[in-house]
Amino acid sequence: MTLFHRLDERQPLTGRLAMSVEYDGTAYCGWQRLKHAASVQAALETALSRVAGAPVKVHASGRTDSGVHATRQIVHFDPPAGRSQKAWVFGVNANLPRDIAVRWVTQVPDDFHARFKALARRYRYVLLNQPSRPVLERANVTWCRDPLDADAMHRAAQVLVGEHDFSSFRAAGCQSKTPWRHLHFIEVHRHGPLVVIDVQGNAFLHHMIRNIAGALVTVGRGEQGEDYLERLLALRDRTRGDVTAPACGLHFVDSLYDPAWGLPAEPLGPNLLAFLGEWTGERPLPDCPMVEFRRGRPLVEAAEEGGDA
Repeated sequence: MTLFHRLDERQPLTGRLAMSVEYDGTAYCGWQRLKHAASVQAALETALSRVAGAPVKVHASGRTDSGVHATRQIVHFDPPAGRSQKAWVFGVNANLPRDIAVRWVTQVPDDFHARFKALARRYRYVLLNQPSRPVLERANVTWCRDPLDADAMHRAAQVLVGEHDFSSFRAAGCQSKTPWRHLHFIEVHRHGPLVVIDVQGNAFLHHMIRNIAGALVTVGRGEQGEDYLERLLALRDRTRGDVTAPACGLHFVDSLYDPAWGLPAEPLGPNLLAFLGEWTGERPLPDCPMVEFRRGRPLVEAAEEGGDA
């Protein structure tokens, strides 16, 4: 698999388009457009509109909070004008600030939807575990100067796998109608001074991953035992939970879709973890009703065949 693909500059793309966007969220209120602060969505829509010569609205695979980064945010839009692949990628990037960039663009069927067709989302929370504060990595890792036991953190996290009520890990202002989410996996590994929390699920609550990360760091420091997250999960009470980890260490690294949509594969980010060598979509998804439904099977049929609720 190669990172380099020739961008067509002759054939105007028509119909619905999907696009991958990477951004450093430090200077933004998050993905979603807001009137009172700079957002990634507003910057992207402004750049797209300049290339198209008309207003463009995008729909994203998920929202990220203030200060959170993304290496594979998938969006779709219906262009008001035909432009080539090269024009969309190079033209939009020329009109974006340096902390946002388009990685690729491709045609998709008209019924593709970046949010509602996504089968899973994946994040990586990156901790720099060393006595001295970071310099080159300061904007995209969370510094922890106390020694962390990554193996203990990994063991403690396994109780979260599966479908649970994550009320103890949701923000007080979370607007989701339900606290139930399905975590496909959560892993904690050390790579030299880096401790990486790698987590994938069908969706996530507001601040859910950062609250999980905060609790795992407490375990890693030895301040709580390995049953700590199990106890927090059972409480279903955010007011009795742990601290919320800083946003700077969190990276939205993948939105997974059925291969039938034909979206390009690319290595998981952030690039400082490229040595891990994992490309998007390599891990099998769980056989659960949401995944099967978004792949086109009726929900009732999937439930009758024994999938998780």
